[in-house]
Amino acid sequence: MNNGPTLVELRALFAIALHRSFRKAADELELAPSTLSHMMRDLEERIGTRLLNRTTRSVSPTQAGERLVEQLRPILQSLDGVLAEIDATRDHPSGTLRLTASETVSTLLVRKVIPVFLERYPEMKVDLVAEPAFVDIVAEGFDAGFRLGEAIPQDMVAVRFGGPSRMLPVASPAYLKGRRRPRTPDDLAEHQCIRSRTPNGRPDRWEFERHGHAMTVDVPGALVLNRTELMLEAALQGLGIAFVPQRLAQPHLDDRSLRALLDEWCPSYSGLFLYYPGHRHVPAGLRAFIGVLKELDASRS
Repeated sequence: MNNGPTLVELRALFAIALHRSFRKAADELELAPSTLSHMMRDLEERIGTRLLNRTTRSVSPTQAGERLVEQLRPILQSLDGVLAEIDATRDHPSGTLRLTASETVSTLLVRKVIPVFLERYPEMKVDLVAEPAFVDIVAEGFDAGFRLGEAIPQDMVAVRFGGPSRMLPVASPAYLKGRRRPRTPDDLAEHQCIRSRTPNGRPDRWEFERHGHAMTVDVPGALVLNRTELMLEAALQGLGIAFVPQRLAQPHLDDRSLRALLDEWCPSYSGLFLYYPGHRHVPAGLRAFIGVLKELDASRS
């Protein structure tokens, strides 16, 4: 009888080591955490070696487990590449596409892109993680991510999405009534500003530029939020001036429920990109998703 590990068990061990969590690995593998834990204990008993250190709060590979995981990494990547090539020959991509993006971009994808993609490719699933901080998509097991162009590592392939964009201060007519509109970023000191919080916990500073002159302003305000959508809602409720991506505010600018401020101080930047590792074979599902992105971009231009 063969007591060696199965491919399912090796993939499970790799996922646990990657996520340092039974729950996250179980979510990825679509298994119950208890099933995954039992699988690992059974594997350890059969091979006679402990592979994982377990506590009530964490899990990590033992020295033997770490050696095995490092040997597994290129093998599983190579296997995934072969399976992706086989999948590329299929007329209908299938499987799970794992993506990461900021909360704002995730909202845009859910509204505009993912419905079209899932309708067109019903055998695909999308696992989208909204994450404000930049993550290592290779280490975290994502197929692709979305970020601003200047934030993408040079060894990644980048696909432009959404065209140029910019940050824009906006406020409701109710808030602006009876107040003097700011003419320069310095005038924001006289206003209530709806501030955002950076991933490290500090309130963000607002950046402006005009005729080559850049300014960074530490704006005042009684309200600090950590989600762009909440900042936009607060502005709509008349609580102050919010500094948000124009693409998110545009519907409210169009119906005049919000007004743009300091327009000439808000230049465009390169915009969003989908990015993925350049050294990997591109799975059929990701290629199909990129095709939908490009098609929707072309229809907007």
